[in-house]
Amino acid sequence: MLRKTRLYISRYAYYLRSIFTILLGMSPRAKIIASFLGLEKAIITIKLKGGLRFNVRSRMDIWIAKETCLDRDYEKHGASLKPGWTIVDIGGGIGDFAILAAQTDGSTIHVYEPFEGSRQLLRENLKLNSVNNVNCYPEAVGADFGLGRMDTSPPYPVMYHTVGDTAQTAEEVATIPLSEVIRRSGKDVIDFMKVDCEGAEYDVFFNADDASLASINRICMEYHNHLTEYRHQDLRKFLRAKGFTVTTAGNPAHETIGFLYATNNRINSH
Repeated sequence: MLRKTRLYISRYAYYLRSIFTILLGMSPRAKIIASFLGLEKAIITIKLKGGLRFNVRSRMDIWIAKETCLDRDYEKHGASLKPGWTIVDIGGGIGDFAILAAQTDGSTIHVYEPFEGSRQLLRENLKLNSVNNVNCYPEAVGADFGLGRMDTSPPYPVMYHTVGDTAQTAEEVATIPLSEVIRRSGKDVIDFMKVDCEGAEYDVFFNADDASLASINRICMEYHNHLTEYRHQDLRKFLRAKGFTVTTAGNPAHETIGFLYATNNRINSH
């Protein structure tokens, strides 16, 4: 009972803070409010404090842009992005993290987004922000080369994942393993890997070869405990055994998701 009460307080405190973050950090406010109320059905262009702009299709897109670009969740729970880094974004969505990362001087970003609806907005948003250091790929990252089942069920038109077989609506997508992601980067080392793939993170890492894992310096992911048989504790144990130092942080509003940050012990020793 006490845990539920604490979560309730944490959740609504987070929502209240987020309302102010959105209203103070995004425009046009009228269209954003209309989108959250379900009164705005069309794609709108939002502008963030700092100048980044995004075409968004829903309140969920707006919320994710808030978490990534205003709250800076992947840096807060991971590491500040540095000039010249090679960055991989698995589960790129509409491009919020990739475009934010692209503002770092000399960086190169490789973003993977298998859902065409999201990938189209990603391409539009790259142009909208005059970004030319992002490479966009259409595959889902998974266990191996092949085909995966991508759940496209309602209610949220942005939360697509490639796990499970109970989806009301689904489509097949091409999958590639982590080793192919590393190969395509053209680099021996990935400085930062951001992951948000709605439960497919377990397939991605549990099936990765040791050489691929060793080539990653930092991983920051949103974990999902409710979509597969695995939990983030399993992933934490696995990555620690593979030579990473791992920390986790729960989500302030939902018990089943949170952030996992792993740093390669190779860089920790330097």
